[in-house]
Amino acid sequence: MKLQHPLYELLQALAALARECVSQSLRTATAGERSQVLAHAGSDVIFAIDREVERGVVRLLEAQAEAVGGVVLVAEGIGENERSIYPKGRAAGDCRWRMLMDPIDGTRGIMMDKRSAWFIAAVAPNLNEDTWLRHVEISILAELPHSRAGFADVFCAVKGQGVEALRKALLTDQKDMRLAVEPYAGNSIRGGFAQLVRFFPGGRVETAILEEALWARLFPDAEAGEVLGYEDQYICTGGQWVELMTGRDRFCADLRPLLFDSKLFAGKRRGFSCHPYDMAGLLVAEEAGIVITDVDGAPLDAPFDTLTECNWIGYANEEIRRQVEPVLHDLLREQGWFSSST
Repeated sequence: MKLQHPLYELLQALAALARECVSQSLRTATAGERSQVLAHAGSDVIFAIDREVERGVVRLLEAQAEAVGGVVLVAEGIGENERSIYPKGRAAGDCRWRMLMDPIDGTRGIMMDKRSAWFIAAVAPNLNEDTWLRHVEISILAELPHSRAGFADVFCAVKGQGVEALRKALLTDQKDMRLAVEPYAGNSIRGGFAQLVRFFPGGRVETAILEEALWARLFPDAEAGEVLGYEDQYICTGGQWVELMTGRDRFCADLRPLLFDSKLFAGKRRGFSCHPYDMAGLLVAEEAGIVITDVDGAPLDAPFDTLTECNWIGYANEEIRRQVEPVLHDLLREQGWFSSST
């Protein structure tokens, strides 16, 4: 059954627009042209390929937002202080909806035509600055594929209605295919993909030490030569969550702000972190059945903004969480990531 929500068609149209903008850029521009730095907005860099998608998003929202009651968009690089209102001229308080968006999550991979990026958006009733991820009613994670791909996957969720997962053909007129959303159902990360995020310089050494200790403490019986697990440093929060949703990954944690704030990192250059707009696909992930928590083990939440630095931990299921979480928390205390009283 098709998902039911007033913003369903608009999110699908925005995702399709982003996919076409990226595809055209991959066809007509060089990697150097796509990766040209145009600005520094909020917490990240705006590359040329980002700007192309942003312009399309603005045009589409200007054309369609009135019909859904008005939209306040929170998105990096768009609008004054990364807030913009559609249709133009409407007051923010008179808009029915608030939208959190990352038009290209994974820009650094797709601008080099290496790996798919993702269009991510979440919509909640407009509660002004009090709007948080837990208020989201509908969310979408839509693949922005590299130039060699023949298909693109789209995952959409409405709160309480589950996930609609479709595979769209890019080179033929083949009808959309329904996908099964099946997180890994086993009870161990042993022998699977599981990792801590460390894809940017700054904190790699500390993170690797923590990760080695986690594997060693979880599996003290490991035999010489045994490959306990693998890692996939997908530079894209949406992509990491899709890997968990589809059973390809079993565990992933992004603890960069925790590390940067710790005494362990005192005096060192602070690196780049995850932000709420990167996590706009949270509803999709949870409706798909994976478990996403904050660093303390509480359900993940964050305000609709582009600046808050966020930690998150993702488990394929509750059994994986029961295996990993207590050991991870013990190691975080022991190694100085947070205090023993936490």
